[in-house]
Amino acid sequence: MSKRRAVVLVNPSREEAVSAARDLATILVGEGFELISPTEVSIENISPVSVDAIGEVEMAIVLGGDGTILRGAEVTLLRDIPLLGINLGKVGFLAEVSKPGISDIARSIVDKSYVYENRMVLGYSVHRSGVEISQGWALNEITVERDSTTMVELFVEIDRRPLSHWGCDGLICSTPTGSTAYAFSAGGPVLWPEIDALVLLPISAHALFSRPMVVSTKSEIVVTVESSVALLSADALRKLPLLEGDRVVITRNPHTIKLAHINPTLFTDRLVAKFKLPVEGWRGE
Repeated sequence: MSKRRAVVLVNPSREEAVSAARDLATILVGEGFELISPTEVSIENISPVSVDAIGEVEMAIVLGGDGTILRGAEVTLLRDIPLLGINLGKVGFLAEVSKPGISDIARSIVDKSYVYENRMVLGYSVHRSGVEISQGWALNEITVERDSTTMVELFVEIDRRPLSHWGCDGLICSTPTGSTAYAFSAGGPVLWPEIDALVLLPISAHALFSRPMVVSTKSEIVVTVESSVALLSADALRKLPLLEGDRVVITRNPHTIKLAHINPTLFTDRLVAKFKLPVEGWRGE
């Protein structure tokens, strides 16, 4: 029987993540797993590989915060495998709400007793002088922002109809998953992950109307750069400098991210834990 393979991604700057990865690897290797990692840190029982050499794996295990989980999404997207994020510090929206024990984590991986939910992904393409020069995706958000000290001039269309011109710091298009990230800090609404919609909002716009909008996932959003430069960012990981006249086309990506959890948790409980919302006196069970 061939060995089961998994990829492990660790935040190397967090000692507790490295330590947890070491303990988890000891158990999983003892259960017959082969573990690999593109993370630049040496961990016993985990073989270093480049991202391009990962090959077939049954899942990705991430030890760190939401930022590290977004990097793990780059490994799992096209492989269509579960992404299991382990909370090691502050409560995030992508990892476990509580801190599970290493043995519990290992058992859920060995037995495949974890649960997962499909999370929507955004896709984008960039067109310059009528030619597509780039394309990509994002789990949280795609932004077109200023790339200098001056504001950026953007013209936005939805479903081939003009929406507005904004002089602003930028524009965010977010998935429900990303509604609690950058879009939230910019004043956008919180969307429950199962909602089939996108959030669109300008950042610090010099305009009478600059409210956050909830847009259909069937819509096509086109952002045309009307200032000399701008910057496209996907999950703050993949970036592309933009020039005047560039058109960024944003649509729903056909792929999804299989976000796994050891214990099923309602999104409401995540909100309460993350923001320490006052729920004292609740009389439910």
